[in-house]
Amino acid sequence: MKAKRLGAVACAVFAGLVLTTSPRAQDPSAPSQVSAPQLSQGQLDQMVAPIALYPDPLLGEVVMAAGYPTEVVDADRWLEDTDHAALRGDDLSAALDQVSWDPSVKSLVQFPQVLHMMDAQLDWTESLGEAYIADPPGFMDAIQRLRRQAQAAGKLRSNAQEVVTDENGQIVIEPANTQTVYVPDYEPNVVYGAWADPDYPPYDFANDFDACSYDDFGYCWFGVGIYAPFWGWDRWDWAGRRIDIDRDRYAGLNHGRQPIGGGVWMHDPAHRQGVPYQSPAIRDRMHGPSARPDTALTARGYPSDDGARIRTIDGAPPEYESYGQGDDARMEAERGAFSRGSMSNDGPRGGFGGSHGGGRGHR
Repeated sequence: MKAKRLGAVACAVFAGLVLTTSPRAQDPSAPSQVSAPQLSQGQLDQMVAPIALYPDPLLGEVVMAAGYPTEVVDADRWLEDTDHAALRGDDLSAALDQVSWDPSVKSLVQFPQVLHMMDAQLDWTESLGEAYIADPPGFMDAIQRLRRQAQAAGKLRSNAQEVVTDENGQIVIEPANTQTVYVPDYEPNVVYGAWADPDYPPYDFANDFDACSYDDFGYCWFGVGIYAPFWGWDRWDWAGRRIDIDRDRYAGLNHGRQPIGGGVWMHDPAHRQGVPYQSPAIRDRMHGPSARPDTALTARGYPSDDGARIRTIDGAPPEYESYGQGDDARMEAERGAFSRGSMSNDGPRGGFGGSHGGGRGHR
């Protein structure tokens, strides 16, 4: 069942993020938690259901990239150019070095099906990114809760595609092969078994992949041949409730700029590119209640043309005026996308190696 109440439910979800918090300097050694949002387990579980069973490194890339919706849209449109979609290895790396996207977004270009899902479900993508920014521990608890649920239902175990292990009570999912990553496209209502909160059924983005056949466990797999520089630079520290990153590899994908949190991932507003935050608490944390975001951009050495694309948000009503900003993100992408004029909107979206076809064209 495709998620039908996404907008209404996500509005309710982020109503819980309207909490008072004073802007302060972030501690690079700690997760970037804004405040404890009033999100129920059902709301978080519903949100993370489509990706909770992804391999850990891919899950990290998705969660990080979700905070940068304009760049997600840019990257998905970039792949609509058949010349871009055909790039592999060093040629792909050289082409991506010409754009200023966050390394998480660049890394997802290897997974065009996932990137396209995030673009197609942009409101969910924004909500997902802010849910992690606001409350990393709660977000990670939801991931682990659903993994345990799938395991209890007999639907999560090691196989030819992935290795599932229990590390001190935390379920870790890693690819079984270092050269090819298999991404699971699954039916949440099957793999998770009985759902605990009927008011918040799991999101199921049924039509964002091509059709394929499901196995007896409710999964369809598509394989992606991995280009090493774009893979494995992030690691979930489940016990520490954070995402660790290899800062040197990150900087190598980020034009030499080091991550703002050092070895612990922190959301970087410089890559937000004009899309206002859904939560006023997050907005104030990132920029201050009246700060101009472009000031932070230029202070960290980003070019002024990026800063010019940041819109001021002073005077916005103190509600969720920015919820459902998928159209805004796409507008920003249309204004500033790399080499937009050379792209073809009619070309097929290509995969990067291996067999693929993860999808729910038919039930």
